[in-house]
Amino acid sequence: MTSAQDPGGAGGQDPGGAGGQDPGGAGGDPAGAGERVVGVGPWPGGPPAWPDDARLDPELLAAGDRRNVEDRFRYWSNAAIVAALDAERHPLHVAVENWQHDANIGSVVRTANAVNAAGVHVVGQRRWNRRGAMVTDRYLHVSHHADVAALASWAAARGLPLVGVDNVPGSVPLETYDLPREVVLLFGQEGPGLSPAALEACGAVLAIAQFGSTRSINVGAAAAVVMHAWVRRHVFGQLPRAGGAP
Repeated sequence: MTSAQDPGGAGGQDPGGAGGQDPGGAGGDPAGAGERVVGVGPWPGGPPAWPDDARLDPELLAAGDRRNVEDRFRYWSNAAIVAALDAERHPLHVAVENWQHDANIGSVVRTANAVNAAGVHVVGQRRWNRRGAMVTDRYLHVSHHADVAALASWAAARGLPLVGVDNVPGSVPLETYDLPREVVLLFGQEGPGLSPAALEACGAVLAIAQFGSTRSINVGAAAAVVMHAWVRRHVFGQLPRAGGAP
């Protein structure tokens, strides 16, 4: 391997295709068929030209990297990506009750990866529907808790408040609530929402403002809304409007 190239894209040849030589023509059309190509091809020059970097995966260098990852992670092994994300995790945990093998959990996991949450917690059944996660669970820490009491005990031991999300009587508008920076957001099943045990365990329960005819929104969509609210508050410093809309 060589050491003159920068696999992180900071200088020299950029394996992510952001600058310099693009090994795989990311975003190009090598077949001329008008289809956008995702990722990069094999590293040019073969093994003698491979960078000397422990983060890189020899199989990806040889075959190319077509994974749905950011350019800065091109050719990196999954373990190296997780290690890099671990250094930047947000202190936000996302938990979902899983009593009916809810197909929406995969979507929640994918959004948690997008915000680089500290962890995802599946409460109830250990098995969950991974299809919607689109393999993003490989880059997250996913934990299992047998029931809400186990999750609550885990959170209490770490000083993390449990904040539920459900539009039940007495819930507080998300739009006016100041989300804690370090927190566990708890979501219920599609349909029934949070279980009675979950509602009792939460220090606060939030509701997302709705103006249409349906009682609730998809739990995957609800989780995305609330996680984005956390990002606006704690990454961009946008305070909620205490008095609601003017």
